[in-house]
Amino acid sequence: MAESRDTNRYEVPLGVEIAASWAWRVLIIVGAGYVGYRFLSFFAEVTVPIAIAVLVTALAMPAVDRLTRWGVPRALSALMVVIGSLILLIGALTLVGQQISTQFGELQTKVVDGITQVQDWAKTGPLHLTDAQVEQWIERGKEAISSSNTSVLDRVSEVGTTLTHIFAGFFIVIFASYFFLYEGNRIFWWMTRIFPRGARASVMSSGEVAWKSLTAFVRATVLVALTDAIGIGVSAWLLGVPLSLAIGVIVFLGAFVPILGALVSGMVAVLVALVAVGPWTALFMLIAVIIVQQIETHVLQPFLMGTLVSVHPLAIIVAIAVGIIISGVVGALVAVPLAAAGNAVIKHLAELHGESPPPVEEQEELA
Repeated sequence: MAESRDTNRYEVPLGVEIAASWAWRVLIIVGAGYVGYRFLSFFAEVTVPIAIAVLVTALAMPAVDRLTRWGVPRALSALMVVIGSLILLIGALTLVGQQISTQFGELQTKVVDGITQVQDWAKTGPLHLTDAQVEQWIERGKEAISSSNTSVLDRVSEVGTTLTHIFAGFFIVIFASYFFLYEGNRIFWWMTRIFPRGARASVMSSGEVAWKSLTAFVRATVLVALTDAIGIGVSAWLLGVPLSLAIGVIVFLGAFVPILGALVSGMVAVLVALVAVGPWTALFMLIAVIIVQQIETHVLQPFLMGTLVSVHPLAIIVAIAVGIIISGVVGALVAVPLAAAGNAVIKHLAELHGESPPPVEEQEELA
């Protein structure tokens, strides 16, 4: 009797045993995820373009499928879509470059006038600076610039290296997009053969569900980005802000980072309005950016993302924040697609194993 009491005294409680079992499994999963992240980061010059190519493929695949149904060979269809996309991209950048080149002189003059107004305000405004103090600040700025020649050269070298990586990544995106569009099914089928034979059916079906979710996400993002670009670009044009077309293109590209992208790129329009036109126009431009952002946040994102992708807005914000912390802009770009695809796969696997979600009435009671 005494021996059984001594034995029970040293038994691990059931709750602690369950917690420990969960803990070491979670640690292994987190460790494996960290190792995978470090591996992908080490080859970022390849993995990032591949990820962008996957997003491009999700957007362009319907066009290739339609051309194929019309009797065009799939290899030629993929080539036509890739070349057409390049033409559209180059055309948009050409229009932006032409607008910048034609309005750069006027904008430069307005920037100089704005700096002069700031100097006058520093003298006559609440600061009441003298001419000597203003000149002193200008001289300090010149000294700071002249004393950092080495760092400037280092920055130029870094920029050159970065541009080299960008061009290399651009060509990887082009070639990867072509082959994904041409024989993406064969590539995915080959990847499924890496898994055990018994798991291949689940992997195949999960991949199909993830691809459908990713395609829906890309389409919804394009619609949101186009709406943001039109709203902010037209507002800039109506307010007489220069470079309105360039601003629209910047907003369109920035809006591919959900919620934050359009807001940050819209601040470019506010800054241009402040420098080129004046504070009142900049204020109205800021109001227009906020209105467009509110429409995106409260109308477009819940409707499109909730209907097409089934991702809660809170999950989108958390995914973007985590992506920025982990990998900066690239992390913010791929965080939401990964969250959308992962959410779809988890739901699919739960339904596949008989773990269907509770009815709507029970979900409302739990809420």
